Amino acid sequence: MTQAPRRAIFGWILFDWACQPFFTLVTTFIYAPYFASAVAGDPARGQALWGFATAAAGITIALTSPFIGAIADATGARKPWIAGFGLLLIFGSLGLWFGLPGDESTIMIVLVSFAIATIGVEFATVFNNAMMPSLVPPSKIGWLSGLGWATGYLGGLLSLAISLLFLSTNPKTGLTLIGTPPIFGLDAAAREGDRFIGPLTAIWFVIFVAPLFLFTPDNKKALKLGPAIGHGIASTIATLREARKHRNIGTFLLANMIYTDGLIALFAFGGIYAAGTFGWGAIQLGIFGILLTITGTIGALAGGKLDDKLGAKPVILSSLVILILSCIAILSIGKDRIFFLIPVTPVDAHAGLFASVPEKLYIAIGLFIGLAAGPLQAASRAFLVRLAPKEKLAQFFGLFALSGKLTSFMGPFFVATVTAITMSQRAGVSVLVLFLAVGGLLLLRVVSGARQT
Repeated sequence: MTQAPRRAIFGWILFDWACQPFFTLVTTFIYAPYFASAVAGDPARGQALWGFATAAAGITIALTSPFIGAIADATGARKPWIAGFGLLLIFGSLGLWFGLPGDESTIMIVLVSFAIATIGVEFATVFNNAMMPSLVPPSKIGWLSGLGWATGYLGGLLSLAISLLFLSTNPKTGLTLIGTPPIFGLDAAAREGDRFIGPLTAIWFVIFVAPLFLFTPDNKKALKLGPAIGHGIASTIATLREARKHRNIGTFLLANMIYTDGLIALFAFGGIYAAGTFGWGAIQLGIFGILLTITGTIGALAGGKLDDKLGAKPVILSSLVILILSCIAILSIGKDRIFFLIPVTPVDAHAGLFASVPEKLYIAIGLFIGLAAGPLQAASRAFLVRLAPKEKLAQFFGLFALSGKLTSFMGPFFVATVTAITMSQRAGVSVLVLFLAVGGLLLLRVVSGARQT
């Protein structure tokens, strides 16, 4: 096939840019730690509640994504689905504004809004992914996927910089990173700068998803929605019944199900863990996020090129090894010791940003996580494009979303449960090492280049 026009590829790539603030600002560096420390009032309790909300969204996605993907395959067009689920992302993100510091009556509003936004962004991504084969030839799938992830990371980086410079404040001083009150007259005492992260995410998505609808061609419509629903359900059931014929893809999806869960939970709880361990606020977490996002961008670009040259499987396995070692290293860090046993001298509370040795080490490890996460995500998406039947691509991306979410409620659930039982953030996060390791072992059994029919 010939490559689509540049503006079509540009529109598709900007989808990752449009969505990334939700993952960067809401689930990782700004809003999730704010919720845990300020709205819930206790980092361990907040981590548990956030984990249960993530689990609820994951269950919903796991139960419905294969069917919705198959229905979308039957209708042909992808953009209407992206628009519909994009609305969930928008309204869910707007609801995060209502999370008031110290007001437990707003906890449920935040958790429900977060779950709705999560469902929206994950489903919209399913249909955006399914557009890839119509844009570039198979030899450039890895390049396109890596470029998309790298662009997304850059979008997250810019949105994070905007948040730190103009919105998020130090709870003690009420000032942003540049020493000014938050813009738009937002009340620092009511943490409105942190709460505005939700509306900012919604506005950002609306602006930057527009080129996808304007410039990127969609598939031709096939069946109307009514007949497509029946066809999609029957197709999904048939695919599941014929699982033995798709054993190679099934093994990959199972591996992806497990290691993606570990990665998502690592990002979801990394900021909360740092907030609880070091007392980091939005500014420290934001700077940490900027550094991690820079290495993530580099990793995604390099991973896309390595994918086309070496294949997706070696890229994924190498990334998993780095993530496992990084996760273990993170667990070895405490406020007064590193590598489990080595004590360090505590620093004065006013010594400045990242003054202690454990904080510096945590940042260094985070850079490696960013370097590995980009290639892992990009290569996994490209790997499925090469393995799945072309005529059922959205359905298999629905299964891909399922594989990324079926245990995504289990990972946060186990983190939340272990944290709640032990009241230890370290104990809760430790379960993620197992998810990454088991996913990698299963991936060893997948045969590269064996496209199913």
